[in-house]
Amino acid sequence: MTDSSSGERTVQVPTRGRRSSGKKKRRSTEAEMSLVEHLRELRRRVVIALAAIAVGTILGYTWYGNGFLGIPSLGEILRGPYCNLPPEMRFGSSTGECRLLSTAPFEQFTLRLKMGFIAGLVLSAPFWLGQLWGFVTPGLKKNEKMWTRVFVGVATLLFVGGAALAFYVINYGLEFLLGIGSEAQIAALTGTSYFNFLLMLLLIFGLSFELPLVIVMLNLVGVLRYNSMKDKRRYIILFLFIFAAFATPGGDPVTMLILATSMCLMMEIAMQIAHFNDYRLKKKGLIEDFPDDLDDESASSIGTTDAVNGSSTVAAPAPVQSAPTRSYAPNNGTPSNSTSTESANGSNNFDDIL
Repeated sequence: MTDSSSGERTVQVPTRGRRSSGKKKRRSTEAEMSLVEHLRELRRRVVIALAAIAVGTILGYTWYGNGFLGIPSLGEILRGPYCNLPPEMRFGSSTGECRLLSTAPFEQFTLRLKMGFIAGLVLSAPFWLGQLWGFVTPGLKKNEKMWTRVFVGVATLLFVGGAALAFYVINYGLEFLLGIGSEAQIAALTGTSYFNFLLMLLLIFGLSFELPLVIVMLNLVGVLRYNSMKDKRRYIILFLFIFAAFATPGGDPVTMLILATSMCLMMEIAMQIAHFNDYRLKKKGLIEDFPDDLDDESASSIGTTDAVNGSSTVAAPAPVQSAPTRSYAPNNGTPSNSTSTESANGSNNFDDIL
């Protein structure tokens, strides 16, 4: 646009460009906050996360005893593995009901509050995880944000898969454990003991399924290579079976076998992913291909390096000969051709000291 009076040309800047620059300025301001501003931001997000957990706990407490929208109550869902047992293995099954015992006045209230809190954590997870993500991401780069999303998503899927598998196999574990000595006694489980057993099993299976993800992460950052794992596969399998034997709450062989087998299978998948990643890096020349036939106590040979630009080997330096010292006459200051006697005597004295 040209002004006729002054002859100057003015250019209009699009408003879209101004908006983008303001957005970048806001992002840079968020990433460069002071310590006090970071603490205020943390306090605000913690308050929002706690409020979301409180609302989720109220919903979980209500859902524990009441179903809605055709969904059974939480207590009924968690009681399912116990109620699927044969009636002759459960106390009070003659009435056709399936209920757990309560041996303390406040046991039912505390148990319902505990299960409601755990359900509230799960239901409100998108909110408090979003607050955590919003507080951490301003200090991350673009590629770090991408990898964080990938690993958080995979970790969530693995944990949910492990918990689902635990909820499926708990029927077989309870039937085995409660069937031991059933000819002389009958099982009468309390709500606290049963739900603690169930939650512990869900947690152990969920966390155990995170092990392959840890192996892949260590391989991607260059800490753990496939060559260091493939020859120790038998020891890894043995360790996983020992871990499953100690980690299983009831100690029944069925649950232990399912946990150990699933962990070995996922561990093998993680090792193959590490193998593929190492092979990709070797083709690009980013890592060295070490020989595989060496044991832990053998050393690999180090090749000699070629000369730079075809140059020959540098010769060793020759010893430096000390020059004779000259004495100056006190009268005219001219140097004499003879070696100073005093310096010679001084060197002899110095040799005697050494």
